[in-house]
Amino acid sequence: MTARFRLISAIALAAALAGCKSKGEIVVDEGVGISAVRGVCPAVGIPNNTGDVTTFRVPGDTTAGNIDVVAAMTNVRSQCNDTGEKVYTAVTFDVLGRRTDTRGARAVTVPYFVTVLRGGRAVITKRIGQVTLNFADGQERAQASGQGSAYVDKAEATLPQDVRERLTRKRRAGQEDAAVDPLSDPAVKAAVARATFDVLVGFQLSQEQLVYNATR
Repeated sequence: MTARFRLISAIALAAALAGCKSKGEIVVDEGVGISAVRGVCPAVGIPNNTGDVTTFRVPGDTTAGNIDVVAAMTNVRSQCNDTGEKVYTAVTFDVLGRRTDTRGARAVTVPYFVTVLRGGRAVITKRIGQVTLNFADGQERAQASGQGSAYVDKAEATLPQDVRERLTRKRRAGQEDAAVDPLSDPAVKAAVARATFDVLVGFQLSQEQLVYNATR
């Protein structure tokens, strides 16, 4: 199994996304129906097992005593501009690093990705960036900042009007379909998936690093 496949699998299985919800939007959770409301701005978050990276002094030895540098991604923030035909999302984040050997000044560069995911599965775009942690002599910890951006077609992220009406229509007790989740209709569920986009950011990990994060 390739590292690319593992990365895509990790993205597809991401459980929590740091997306903001506001009035006038639609959010649909599988098996629940409408739980809140959301717009065309994508949710932004870190996929499981890609938010930290560990390097080792001796390759192949993943014991705690062989750890060289540990870095974690945090404080992911986003700004969305949905006024044009393309929805633009700017993403910023911090990287916190710690090294075990504090002798001498050292720069450690780690790669990261910014990916647009559609329907929780399909990778639309992926860009690779780098962030560098600069450790001063005798310093155990360092911090750096990274950024990325993504575009989503506004028309593609907008639910068809008939689907939106089915999802938002008020139902009264006693009506034939009052207790029927509109997402039980495969056509509605597929339309929601097509209009759902996420912007995900994480460390670009090797297959070995992904396995380490998933099994430690």
